Amino acid sequence: MKTSWRTASLVATAASVLALTTACGQDQATTPSSAQNVGATAAAPGGYGDPGSDIGSGADSGYGTDDDGADSAGKLSAATNPKLGRVLTDDSGLTLYRFDKDTAEPPKSACDGGCAQTWPPVPANDATAGAGIDKALLGEVTRSDGSKQLTVDGWPAYRYAKDLNAGDANGQGVGGKWFAFAPDGKKIDKGALPGLSTRKDPRLGEIVVDKNGMTVYRFMKDKAWPKSVSNCTGACLEKWPAVAPVKSDDTKGVEKKGLMGFTRPDGTKQMTVDCWPIYTFSGDQAPGDANGQGVGGTWYAVAPDGKPVGTPK
Repeated sequence: MKTSWRTASLVATAASVLALTTACGQDQATTPSSAQNVGATAAAPGGYGDPGSDIGSGADSGYGTDDDGADSAGKLSAATNPKLGRVLTDDSGLTLYRFDKDTAEPPKSACDGGCAQTWPPVPANDATAGAGIDKALLGEVTRSDGSKQLTVDGWPAYRYAKDLNAGDANGQGVGGKWFAFAPDGKKIDKGALPGLSTRKDPRLGEIVVDKNGMTVYRFMKDKAWPKSVSNCTGACLEKWPAVAPVKSDDTKGVEKKGLMGFTRPDGTKQMTVDCWPIYTFSGDQAPGDANGQGVGGTWYAVAPDGKPVGTPK
């Protein structure tokens, strides 16, 4: 039924603590420094390749939908996901999602261009309500290209190009804006990440990620003692955005020691792990990317104890 869409997806995927608190200088202003390393946007040699697509923001991911209706929804069902509970699926068992930037009253999609390749809109042509689905929730919206997209309780419905098998829900919580549909059209916000947590990277091991699942980095030209100092300012911050402070109880798997915020020279707040300022990388476009690893020989992913991962011996 959805052979064409799923085959395209498969091909594209295949190619693709008090004393320390005082010592850290919590909430103390830092001294600006002219030392910066903006770094390259490409990965370090032997690393992770070029930055990927910007999920949910219109960058081209290489995934597409068919114009011939081969990716139609068919009979919608309520399936049980082991992590999310009851979710809305199409007749192939693929999870359906909604986007927080869309609107339901009136229905309107904010996902076009490359975004719609990563998040293929679900056509409204043959969607029907299966067992446990209220048919009154189903509707349609006309997209900017004139095509008709399925809506559920007014919200435009999408699939995720990285969901390849029935029961997959890899799009849940992506970017903090994409969520699986519950059978009643509400979004399922289970599985949302805490402010800081960890994930297992196949090359780097256990590393820290932010609330959107994006890899967190340390800059080796920064200072952690006797107070946290960021030497990434100006253009550097455009490539390496500072991570905003996170409450200690909004973390999981990250050591609490030296886990706090400090004030940057411009008055903004930045988070530290083990007293070291932390950042994300603009070249990481999707959760799981680690394109900033080793950039310029000064930027490294962060281990749960705050140490840099993979620095030269």
